[in-house]
Amino acid sequence: MNIFRFLGDLSHLASIFILIHKIQTTRSCRGISFKTQAVYVAVFVTRYLDLFTTFVSVYNTSMKIFFIASSCYILYLMKVRFRPTNDPSIDTFRVEYLVGPCAVLALIFNYGYSVTEVLWSLSIFLESVAILPQLFMLQRTGEAETITTHYLAALGAYRALYIPNWIYRYFSEGYVDPISVTAGLVQTGLYLDFFYVYFTKVLQGQKFELPA
Repeated sequence: MNIFRFLGDLSHLASIFILIHKIQTTRSCRGISFKTQAVYVAVFVTRYLDLFTTFVSVYNTSMKIFFIASSCYILYLMKVRFRPTNDPSIDTFRVEYLVGPCAVLALIFNYGYSVTEVLWSLSIFLESVAILPQLFMLQRTGEAETITTHYLAALGAYRALYIPNWIYRYFSEGYVDPISVTAGLVQTGLYLDFFYVYFTKVLQGQKFELPA
């Protein structure tokens, strides 16, 4: 554990708390992609299959439980409690175009042909593109509530902070994880357009609107 990873984890936690706060206070999941949230459930479940078989630390176990539980809770809020505010007509990204290629990549690029290793690789590749349905929805609507943009910014910052974490680990430990690094760079790259609008508009007190 180093400061960059810790800050990345805090940013990830913040994104989830912001999203839950947004849904509960507005009593609406308007502007949130159910498909992105469903992919995140798949990411956490496939990644943390070792939850009951491998113990690293209390911190590690607590984070695993939190991410699985909170992502499932968000799906509950969207699909059950505030279902009338969920609009599938604008959440139209074809998720199968993400799952299929990621599954193929996981079968090719992994650190061992066991169920847990292949599913771990699948989770890494899936997470790198999980935000695409949400970004596609933003592209369709052209705008977003400010609190939704804060959620996305925190989520993007989480992955961006893992880049210095990987650099630090390479120089301090001689450790590099090519699967995580490659997928993480792709994931960070997907946020670049969003961050440009976020920094130039939202942080200047303007409404988030994509250029026409």
